[in-house]
Amino acid sequence: MQKIFILTLFIIISLTNSNNAYSISPDVFIQSTVNRASQVLSEKISKEEKINKLKLIAKETVDIRGVGFYSLGAARKSLNDEQKNTYSNLFESYFLKSFSSRLAEYTNPEIEVRNKKILNDTYTIVNSVLIATKDRPEVKIDWRVYTKNSDNPLIRDLIIEGLSLARTQKEEFTSILNSNDGNINALFEILEEFSKN
Repeated sequence: MQKIFILTLFIIISLTNSNNAYSISPDVFIQSTVNRASQVLSEKISKEEKINKLKLIAKETVDIRGVGFYSLGAARKSLNDEQKNTYSNLFESYFLKSFSSRLAEYTNPEIEVRNKKILNDTYTIVNSVLIATKDRPEVKIDWRVYTKNSDNPLIRDLIIEGLSLARTQKEEFTSILNSNDGNINALFEILEEFSKN
């Protein structure tokens, strides 16, 4: 039984890490991704080392560019190519720092995938829970997985207890732009400042 489990785990991790043309089911993709993150968080290494490893996982599994332009909302339509490139680079640095530094505070969180709902050929919602402990209640986490390329599924959003993180990010950026008369450079400065600190 243990040999079968180890073999299955090896296959899942290989599929998740591989650039070869193998399809992987969205629910298996999410479970293997959270297992990888959990393994990093349980390692006896420095917080900085954990953050660097988590960033690599995020780069492989999250559609950072897609999340970034969704977060920008209608403002993205007015950007020229140079501004789009600047924004993409700044958002990636911002996202990776925000994601990894928050997650690094956890110690071996256990997330269990329960089921999935195929919305269409492009998106699947994967339902999971963060298992309760004596210190925290169970938390429902839904993952919006972009599946247009079935060989390379990517995470587009996390919905935690009904709250979309991508939508929240979009509202925050919209507020910043509205407060600065739509000046995209104001948002650039905030993203850059966050990434430096």
